[in-house]
Amino acid sequence: MILFLIRTLIFLASSAVGLIVADLLLTGFTIEWSQWWGFLICIVIFTVLQSVLSPWIAKMANRYAPALLGGIGIISTLVALLIVVLLPIGGIRITDVVGWILGPVIVWMVTAICTVVLPLLLIKREVREADAVAKAARAARRAR
Repeated sequence: MILFLIRTLIFLASSAVGLIVADLLLTGFTIEWSQWWGFLICIVIFTVLQSVLSPWIAKMANRYAPALLGGIGIISTLVALLIVVLLPIGGIRITDVVGWILGPVIVWMVTAICTVVLPLLLIKREVREADAVAKAARAARRAR
């Protein structure tokens, strides 16, 4: 259960970072910070859509267009962004062609990097904490 929770938090954080980086790099990709709650909802919906769409699109591509299998991540990111932008909750707007072309690529790249790097950072911290606990236990045994 804890592992599932950690993975979920990593996916949510990587989605948030990916969307923020796209907002910072592209003028046509805008996070509406005045509606921060809409952005938070967009992060959750985007993450869920990514989790659901990736295997489904992979299955469809495998069946009907095997050449697309390599681009499943970008395609599912594009579809998830399209759905999130079309929702009436606000939070994210994509207003030009460059935003629609580069936005999914940037979000996909950043989320892919974050889903690799964040667990390593968390595991490193857990290893350091476990090492500190083990050292404290050894010191306590020696003190007896």
